[in-house]
Amino acid sequence: MNLLTSIHNIDVQAFYWFMARKHRVAMTRLSRIVSRTADGPLYLVIAGIFIWQGQSQWAWVLAFGFTVERVLYFILKKGFKRNRPADILDGYTSVIRPSDQFSFPSGHTSGAFFMAFCLSEWFPGMQPALYLWATQVGCSRIFLGVHFPTDTMMGAVLGSSCALLAFEVLA
Repeated sequence: MNLLTSIHNIDVQAFYWFMARKHRVAMTRLSRIVSRTADGPLYLVIAGIFIWQGQSQWAWVLAFGFTVERVLYFILKKGFKRNRPADILDGYTSVIRPSDQFSFPSGHTSGAFFMAFCLSEWFPGMQPALYLWATQVGCSRIFLGVHFPTDTMMGAVLGSSCALLAFEVLA
């Protein structure tokens, strides 16, 4: 058994663990709301607020970093072509309809961790709340049944890495 198969098997077990939670119905309802906060339009609003407040350099950091993140995200999605849980687990149907075909990495999680990193740099007092929100976005994607745990872990790494790059280049 190769390494990727082992990782996949552990991932499937972890996914089923999430799905077997006692309060899954309540978690699913909350997950819909949390997931929507990471759909993307909020990020444009935040960048617009920075521009309006005379912080255009912050908006440029967001624009550059998010552009790099999206490019890498699409390369990884198309390169790995990992099917979503509903496509490979017998008898499983996700709670929501995913926005695209493949699951690795999680774009919602990547975007959330990107924003959490950036906003934490500018507003350090908000760091715990921002990373809690980003983590909840990742968990929400699992509870909604559209991602495996490693999809969200890679999303967190991707988003954080792109934010770090953006700060190194522009800040």
